[in-house]
Amino acid sequence: MNIQFDHFSDESEAVAEIEAAGYFPLALDFPAESNDDHWHDFDSLVYILEGEITIFDATTGESCVCGKGTKIVAPGGVLHREETSGHRAMIGFSVDPAQPVSY
Repeated sequence: MNIQFDHFSDESEAVAEIEAAGYFPLALDFPAESNDDHWHDFDSLVYILEGEITIFDATTGESCVCGKGTKIVAPGGVLHREETSGHRAMIGFSVDPAQPVSY
């Protein structure tokens, strides 16, 4: 994963970058949660709009706290887990989120 802090300033900027990359934008609100190690079968661009998420890389053991303005470039197949007390994100999916995919 590639994490870029203070990368963007507002939601419209995130959407513009997602669309320019040819990805599908979708705003999502995540409740407080902590999940197990997993991966996604697709690439994504994640823009943190509100709150924070901590991402744990299961391969390296490293973790990173990502707050508002952070962009996360997440290639498919990266084993990780997340923990959050709740956050809002604009996610750019490399596949149409209206189609069935594995999460």
